[in-house]
Amino acid sequence: MKKEYLPSTASNVEFKMLAIDPNDSIVPGLASSVNATFVTQKEFLRQKKKLMLSSPVIFRGLSRKIVDKCYNQKRDYYYIDTGYIGNLVKHKYWHRIVKNGLQHSQPNLNLPDDRFNQLLKRANYDYLKFNGWQPEGKNILLVSPSEKPCKFYGINRDEWIKETIARLKNYTDRDIIVRNKPRRQERVGGNSIYTQFIEDDIYAVVTFNSIAATEAIGFGIPAFSTAPNVADLLCHKDLSKIEDPLYRDSEVIEKWQHWLAYCQYTYEEMKSGEAFDIIKEYRIE
Repeated sequence: MKKEYLPSTASNVEFKMLAIDPNDSIVPGLASSVNATFVTQKEFLRQKKKLMLSSPVIFRGLSRKIVDKCYNQKRDYYYIDTGYIGNLVKHKYWHRIVKNGLQHSQPNLNLPDDRFNQLLKRANYDYLKFNGWQPEGKNILLVSPSEKPCKFYGINRDEWIKETIARLKNYTDRDIIVRNKPRRQERVGGNSIYTQFIEDDIYAVVTFNSIAATEAIGFGIPAFSTAPNVADLLCHKDLSKIEDPLYRDSEVIEKWQHWLAYCQYTYEEMKSGEAFDIIKEYRIE
């Protein structure tokens, strides 16, 4: 059956937009709010026809080719991926929308707490609210990158793990526990990262650019990330500081969490146009 897309309900997008893959489960929702024109990934990359070079493009799925194409054409893009917080469910409910990036990089610490409180209430996840730093643990949790970011950034996961452990061993005698990203259905319940924080007495989390850094900080455990990450404001990049992690004030972390809630949206918010309205009104970047 041919899919039908709703006319635009958002008045805040200045240019006609493109969207990649009408068969994606999420992209059509956001695309419908701006009446975007759909193209396949192959059509976008080949561009035998002029595809409105001033038009931003919406897509989901980590693709170096698409990002490079947009960069070379100076074309804005809106990248959709899993939300930052509230992910301890079997099915994706929250989705981040990042303009010209893979994770948000410009924290706004002056946003209200309404969306964050709604998230807590709707998801019934009281543990997501920062309640202070945990007592110092014993072990380091090294969260390895999944296949997609490895491919995007051109790294080998096994080599990254080996090299990161070697670097850490120069600065600490703590045991290092490696966590490879399990399937989404396996990341809840007894196998969740929050369970591991407690059971393995985690002192700090080290990751490439995983959302695990965000989850750790929200739980009260310091984190290190070696690539651009939405938690950069609260993370050290320098692994030589592993025994001197960054402990920001509670107020900063709480306001950072409020901002995170403004960076992610439900499918219904994407489809109605509310997501784009929020992005423009609050300059979410």
